[in-house]
Order: sequence, then structure tokens, then C-alpha cells
Amino acid sequence: MKKILFYCQYLAGMGHLVRSTEIIRSLVPSFQVCLVIGGEPIDQFEVPDGVEVVYLPALREEAGELIALNQSVESVKIARRQRLLGLFEQFQPDCVITECFPFSKYKMAFELLPLLERAKAAQVKVVCSLRDLIMTQSMSEKGLARKQARILDQIQQFYDLVLCHCDRNLQSLDACFPSAHALTCEVFYTGYVAQSLATSFVQQQALKSPRIVASVGGGRYGYSLLKAIGEVGPLLHHAIPHQIYAFAGPFMSESEFHSLKTLTSSQSNITLQRFTPNLMDYLYGADLSISLGGYNTTMNVLSSQVRSLILPSPSPNQADEQWLRASRLAQLGAVEVLSPDQLSPSALAHAILQHLHTAKPSHAINLKGSENTAKRLRQLCDQTVALAR
Repeated sequence: MKKILFYCQYLAGMGHLVRSTEIIRSLVPSFQVCLVIGGEPIDQFEVPDGVEVVYLPALREEAGELIALNQSVESVKIARRQRLLGLFEQFQPDCVITECFPFSKYKMAFELLPLLERAKAAQVKVVCSLRDLIMTQSMSEKGLARKQARILDQIQQFYDLVLCHCDRNLQSLDACFPSAHALTCEVFYTGYVAQSLATSFVQQQALKSPRIVASVGGGRYGYSLLKAIGEVGPLLHHAIPHQIYAFAGPFMSESEFHSLKTLTSSQSNITLQRFTPNLMDYLYGADLSISLGGYNTTMNVLSSQVRSLILPSPSPNQADEQWLRASRLAQLGAVEVLSPDQLSPSALAHAILQHLHTAKPSHAINLKGSENTAKRLRQLCDQTVALAR
């Protein structure tokens, strides 16, 4: 069985980890997989059975700078680099996958460039796993040109394949990376990656209807939306029989989560939890989803075909990405976009009640990203075997 070393680093939210593990779920029947996680561990997060998981000393990002827990960043960098290179020698992969790098996460170049050099020397296949939209920060024209030149150079040096996890009919790489035509390796559009239904325990329970699910991904930027949900609760309680299941996310601050608990504790129509590994179960049985517009949440909404109200994240680093994705899907009638001025109790109650009476959305968007990724990687590794013979 061929071996894949899958590197995943999340710096603010948890979306990169969710997408990576869903891809890995389709890989494990055909590959031996080692998942390298560089972010903070998440309680209750479930990795597919049979996957070896290695946690590097955690790094996250605040105000554009890397932050380590109880250690200096430099000492953590040294320890991570040594651990990663040692793991490569121990695991001896046939393929290395870097999630997003080199298109983003360049702060991790201190450990990824040595890994890629080692992979190249060992003639190991190298693949980039890339979501639909590349996060861009404001920079000068010269700065953008330098960034694109660096990406092109590193793709040319190290990479055999770029996997774009999107539907090419909806989003293409050149729309957010104008130099895509100059890439020297294949760009393969897998379709979007959507989570599978994990269990059916939620659907088997007798839950109130309509069921409304409110979620904010990792939670660092979701407080304002869940606060609005808590404030609209009393209005909805008197308007319709329903139950709201709200999930704050593992990275919401304790003070914000405590504030939400205080706000909702006396409201019988709102159940607030920190995190669930079974969000898809809730969505499949829901009448309405209210959420931020991250990649994974949006794909879950499309997969479950639940009515949805999406508020693009207020985070400066995510706002453009989430707005672009949500607005394009809204044009197809797949989602409805919320604006910040609709978060007052009366405006939000109106939007919820109105949307609950609309028809469930339908679409023809390609959501087979996980399966198509596994198929393409099998072909890549089979090609390697044929060349070796």
C-alpha cells in the first residue's frame, strides 16, 4: 500500500483541518496515511480510523505574527523542523501533500522548504491541496508580482500536481491567481470537498421542528452572529415552535462563550454547545442553517441542501474570500446572504421567518472533491510505479 504524508497547518480557524480529514477519509481505503497537524489540538475532533496522526508543537497566528504556546517561536520552529524531517525519514512516503502551501501559509516555509527539498531528493511525488479561493492581503503591484513569481518558482522546483478543490464551472484558479497559466504542473479540479454524514443519532431523536442550526466554524470571529441569535431567540419563541442548535466553535474565547451561555441559558428554544464533530447530522435534519461563510460550512450546506442564511466572516483576512464565495452561490439560488445590518433582533427574525417558508434549494454543483482527489492520487502513484519499472 502506497504511503501519503499529509501536512495540514491551520493558523486561525479549523477549516483547513476539516477539509483535509475529509479528503483523507477517501484516501484510507487505498493508502497508508500519516496526517501531520501543526495547529492547536481540538477536543472531540475525529480523525478517520486507520490514520497515523502526528502533532507538531502548535503554532497559531495573531495580528499577522506566529504565536507559540508557552515557548519561544524560534525554539518551536527548530523543534518542528527536526520533527518533520525525522518523520519523513521514518515514514518514507511515496507522496507528500502540502495543504495550501506554496499559494498561502508562507510563514511555514521554514519547515516546508526543507521537507520539499528532502522529498525532491528522494524522488517522492509532491502535491498541493488547494481550496477554491486563495486568501489575498492588500499589497502593491510589485509585491503581488513577487509573490506570484515565488509561487511559480516553488511549484516548478518541487510540485507534480495541484489539486483545486472546487467546481471549475463556478471557480477557476486563474480568477484569484492570474499567473495560473504559467504553472509547470497539472492543475486538476476535483470538485468541492463536502463532509460525509457521520452518524444518524441526531436524526433519530424526536427534535422540535423547525430545527435551526447556527454555527460559526472555529469560532474566533463568530461571536457577533451567535450573539444576534441569542437576542432573536425571544422573538422567535413567540412566533413559531422551533429549536435552535448553536455551536460556538473550539477557538471562541472563554469570555465570549460565557457571555453567550449567560444570554441563552434561560431560553428553552436555544441549545448552545461549544463544538460537535457531527455537524452534518444536524444539518441533514435541519430546516434552516445560519452560519458564517467558510469553505467547509458552505459545502456542508450545499451537500445537505438545507435552506441557509450566510453571513460572510467579519475577519479582515476572510471577508473577501467568504463574500466572493457566498455571493456567487447566492446568484445560483443555492444560499441566501446576510448582511451585518440584518443582525438586529427584528431584522434577523424577519429574515429567518421569511426564509423558512422558501423552497429548499437545489443545484448541480460538483461536491465529489474527496472521491475525485483519491482517484487522481491513485493514478499519480500508479504512474510512479510504472515509471519505476
